[in-house]
Amino acid sequence: MKFIALGDTDDVAASCHYLQIEGSGLVLDAGVDPRRDGQASVPAFEVVHNDRDRYIDHALITHAHHDHIGALPVLIDQFPHVNAHMTDATKQLIEFLLPASARLQRRRVEQGETDAEPLFSEDDLHFHSHMYLTHDLGEAFDVTGLAGTSEVQARFYTAGHILGSIGVELSFQENGEERQLFYTSDTNMQPQSILPGADYPDETDILVLESTLGDDVEAERTSRPEEVARLKESLTTILERGGTALIPVFVMGRAQETLAILGAMKDQGEIDDDVPIYTAGSLRAISDLYDQTRLSTPRLDPDFRVFDVNQKRVPRSSDGKDDAFDGPCICVVSSGMMFEPTLSNVLARRMVENERDGILLVGYAKEDTPADRLLQAKERGPGSGVLLHPERGPQPLRCMVEKFRLTGHSNRRDLLAIARNLDPEHVILVHGEPAAREWMAKNIHSQMPHVEIHVPDGQEVVTV
Repeated sequence: MKFIALGDTDDVAASCHYLQIEGSGLVLDAGVDPRRDGQASVPAFEVVHNDRDRYIDHALITHAHHDHIGALPVLIDQFPHVNAHMTDATKQLIEFLLPASARLQRRRVEQGETDAEPLFSEDDLHFHSHMYLTHDLGEAFDVTGLAGTSEVQARFYTAGHILGSIGVELSFQENGEERQLFYTSDTNMQPQSILPGADYPDETDILVLESTLGDDVEAERTSRPEEVARLKESLTTILERGGTALIPVFVMGRAQETLAILGAMKDQGEIDDDVPIYTAGSLRAISDLYDQTRLSTPRLDPDFRVFDVNQKRVPRSSDGKDDAFDGPCICVVSSGMMFEPTLSNVLARRMVENERDGILLVGYAKEDTPADRLLQAKERGPGSGVLLHPERGPQPLRCMVEKFRLTGHSNRRDLLAIARNLDPEHVILVHGEPAAREWMAKNIHSQMPHVEIHVPDGQEVVTV
C-alpha cells in the first residue's frame, strides 16, 4: 500500500490523503486550506494526474468541516467517476455548507477581497449530489477501484468530533495477506455535552492518526468538568457587572456543544432566565440539523434539542446591537478564530475596550489569528494593543479574555491510547504542526518500539 498526503502535512488544514491499494485509488477527505484562496487552497491533485498508474475511484469523507470537505467539488470535477462516501448526517451538512461556500467565494470576488476565481458555483453542486453515497456506522461497503486487483472494503466508526464524524477502517488483501488500515481523522475519545466519545475497532495493521493537540501539554492536564466550571465563573463575573459575554465558536460542533452547556447552566439556575443568548447565521441552521438527526446519530441524550436552549437572533443594524447589548447578555457567534469580517470579529471590535465585557474562547486559536492575538495581548497586560482588523488598527485591550479547553479533539494522552489499543505495525502521523507530530512520534516510539512511525513531508510517498 502507498500513502501520499495531497494536502498539508505540517498543519491542520487541507486534509486529503491518497491511498493506492492493489490498483484501487482512494482519498481520505478532500479539504481546503481556509487561509488561502482559489486553487492555492486545494490539495495537490496533480500528484495523481501526473502519474498514469494513479487514479481516484472513491473518496471517504469523515466529517463536514471545510478543511476536510471544501475541495470535494474540485475532486469530483477532476475525477468524474469518483464516488464520495459519508454518513447521512455529513451529507446533509455538506448540502448546506458547500452552497454557502460557493456564495461566499463569489461575494469575495465581487467585493474585491480576492482576485482568485471561485472553486465552484452553486450550479456546479447540483451535478455532484448523486455522487454522495451514505452508509450507517458499522456497515461494510465496497470501495474497490476499476483497476483493483483485490477487494477493498470500508467500514465507518463514530469519531466523537462533530455531528456525523467518523473514522474509517479499510480491509484488503495484499500479497495474499489480510490487512487493515484505520484512519482516525479528527477524533475525540471523551464525551462532550451532546456527543459521546469515539468508538473504534480493537486492532489494525496501519494507523493514520491525527495529532492536532500532540504538542499541547495543558490539554492533558485539564478535564472538561474543570473547564466548564471555569467558564461558569467567567460568565458569572461578566454578567454580574452588566457586560456582554462574547463566545466565538466554529459554527458546527463547538457552537452546539457550547449552547448545550449554557442551557444546562440556565436549567440549574446558574444563569438567570432573563439573560438573553444571541446566535446568528448558519450556526442556527446547523443547530436545526443537530436536532433533526438526534434520534439517528450517536447522542448522550437523544431527547436534548439545541433549540430547547432559548435563543434570540443578533440584530443586523448597529443601533439594534447597541440596544440588545445594553445589559447582561451572551453572544455565541462565528468564527471561532475570529477572522475578519465574521460576526465575532465585528462584535469583538465593539467590546475589546469595554471593561464590563468579556471574550471567552472555547476552541482552537491558530497562531496569528485575531483570537490568538487577543490571547497574546492578554499576556502582555491590560491596555496592550490588539489588532482585530487592519482598517481599525490596534485597540487597547480592557475587556476580560479567557481561553477554555473545550475542544472536539483528543488530547495527546488519548491519542497515545488509540495507538496502544489498536497496536498497529505502522503509524502515519497527519493533521498536526511539526512540534505536535514530533512529540507524537517520539512518545509512540517510546511506548511501542516495535511500531514503524512515518511522518510524511510534503507529497512524500510512504510505502507500508
